Amino acid sequence: MEDNPGTKAAPIIHTETPQLPAGKEPRKSSKIWIFVLVAVIMLAVLVASIFLLLSDTTGMTSKIRDVFIIFLALESLVIGVVLVILIVQISLLINLLQNEIKPILETTNDTVNTLKGTTTFISSNMLGPVIKLNEYMAGLKKLVDLLFMSKK
Repeated sequence: MEDNPGTKAAPIIHTETPQLPAGKEPRKSSKIWIFVLVAVIMLAVLVASIFLLLSDTTGMTSKIRDVFIIFLALESLVIGVVLVILIVQISLLINLLQNEIKPILETTNDTVNTLKGTTTFISSNMLGPVIKLNEYMAGLKKLVDLLFMSKK
């Protein structure tokens, strides 16, 4: 092909693929900083509330204490209910293991023992004689090959 002076070749456009940040370091570090910031703010609020409650003379501390005692009582009730549900689930799991999984395992063990006996019987009564027959046939073939090779 010849280049005509009147036509221009199409310019070659170099496109670069954008570089992705190596790993997710910027996001990970920003999440860590946010977590640290929230923890520091919560600690500051806790310390400030402790100082306010200690310096309170109007009886607000006893009211807050009573509210926390009520919350702890409700929490202990919830924990008690969860423990009862956990005990019921554990008893159901034990029942499942004893009445359904154990018979399946016993049946599987019996099947494996039967299969082991069958393979032992077949190997001793069928495969042994077949292997010996193959040995004799290979020896006979070699003997025949030697006899016919010596005559040639």
